[in-house]
Amino acid sequence: MLREWRHRRAVQRVKPGDGRPLKRFRWWQMLTRALFHLRLVNDDGRQTVYAVEVKHQNQSEGYVKAHLYLDGRHHAESKVPAVFPVQGGTVEVRTSGFGLKRCHYVTAEGSEHQLVPDPASAEGRRARLDRSHPALSRCIGFLSVIVLVIGLVLLILQLIEQVTRAPEGVAQYVGTFTSPIDLPAWGNAVVGLITVAASTERALRLRYSRLLDGGAG
Repeated sequence: MLREWRHRRAVQRVKPGDGRPLKRFRWWQMLTRALFHLRLVNDDGRQTVYAVEVKHQNQSEGYVKAHLYLDGRHHAESKVPAVFPVQGGTVEVRTSGFGLKRCHYVTAEGSEHQLVPDPASAEGRRARLDRSHPALSRCIGFLSVIVLVIGLVLLILQLIEQVTRAPEGVAQYVGTFTSPIDLPAWGNAVVGLITVAASTERALRLRYSRLLDGGAG
């Protein structure tokens, strides 16, 4: 019931577009813009092309907007999480602190299909690497998970140490805990940068875990 309520609220947030044309993706937009495409065939055989554009720079203002284009023209827009009604279903868009975590076409029957990233976008280049070098792609994905697990373990150890060292905390019941790994400030900064890079790589594949990627954020 809660999910259906959120779905209805997201649909109500959708505003009509202004009809402006969709601009080509430029290479310098890879860190600030995501672009995905969806091609559907009507009953009469005519093809309809949707595009979803997300500009990440709005995130600093406390929100991110998703824009829906229909056959190259601006059709609708909404703050994320966004749910756009389209032919035969809806397009759902969700973001994280590192990029997109969902951009899927959900049919009226409930089946889900991820939209195709624009070839020039960062997501499109990552998808091309996966197609052309699948073994390397799997290794990179596995490495990203390992990095996030290590970062999460270090974070947990530091939190436990801080809690047990509090003057009136749990130390009087369980004693104090000293983390076996004591990183200097620059070491923590490096770990933070590496975990952000790992979560960003996963976002390029629309992978997200509240535990792993949420901890990195």
